[in-house]
Amino acid sequence: MTLPSRTKSEFRLLSTRIRAERGEVSIKMERNTLGCLYVVCMFYTALAGDSCSLELRPSRVVVAFGEPVTVNCVASRPVRVLGWESAVGATHTQNDLTAQWKVDSLIDWIEEPICYGVFFTAPRQCEEKLNLVLYKSPDTVSISLNHTGTMLEGKEYQLLCEVQNIAPVQYLTLRWYRGQTEVYNHSFSDLSPTTPVQVSSSLLITPSMADHGIQYSCAAELDLGVDGPQPAPRVTSKPLDITVHYAPLFSSPADESLELSKGEEASLNCTAMGNPPPTYTWSTAALSLEKMEDQAVLTSTSLRPGTYTCTASNILGKKSKQFIIKPKP
Repeated sequence: MTLPSRTKSEFRLLSTRIRAERGEVSIKMERNTLGCLYVVCMFYTALAGDSCSLELRPSRVVVAFGEPVTVNCVASRPVRVLGWESAVGATHTQNDLTAQWKVDSLIDWIEEPICYGVFFTAPRQCEEKLNLVLYKSPDTVSISLNHTGTMLEGKEYQLLCEVQNIAPVQYLTLRWYRGQTEVYNHSFSDLSPTTPVQVSSSLLITPSMADHGIQYSCAAELDLGVDGPQPAPRVTSKPLDITVHYAPLFSSPADESLELSKGEEASLNCTAMGNPPPTYTWSTAALSLEKMEDQAVLTSTSLRPGTYTCTASNILGKKSKQFIIKPKP
């Protein structure tokens, strides 16, 4: 069968379009393939050409002042010279893939060991700096008070904690304790000295009756991270005993009422807490109590009905309490 001329023309056009689209797809695939190969090549070039090819084992070292330290530097490709640049323990090897930095007693506070390598291929030279932390626990940690003598209830005082010769201070946390409870902590992460320094921290307190006899202390703690000693090195001050003067206070301040039969013994308890210890006075309109002065507990079988007032006092104040005695019906 013979196709019409128009149909033949449309068929040739369709065939040409299909071939063109196939060619375009093929070109796109080739370009994408080349692009992917370029990215992969650049990635491996970065790994092989730009990498220093040196590894420190371990990469971070925490050493106490005066203690020994050993670190290996390992090259991952052939090397002409491999060595350590350091104020102490400097060394180098030729063609060996490992160089060791070793110091029997590290006492150099400005030590910055660097492993270097000279290679046959690019990069020809490179180096790795050791992350070295040389630390020292403080010589002393002490606590003091900006006041001599006894504290007064309700007045503000400043406690001072001083830490002598500690390094590095940026790893220090100074913890304050009231008894066994931590009440405040002070970090020094904003400081940068690596050599031993003296630092201090202050704590403001307003003591109350509850603080009388309490001990305050402070502790210097060096948190050197997971690579450092566990638990973290810690030095605690001697405790500071707190003595507080406070006004008298009754454990049961409310007035009390009693009913008594004639001749029945009564015991009126006026005991109060206070520092200095309070003195006591009793008064009543029904009976002279001169012989009962300075007694916290009034005990008698001859107390008449009436109101008895007890006053506890010391240099900081006084408190009064009433006992009302009624005849038993």
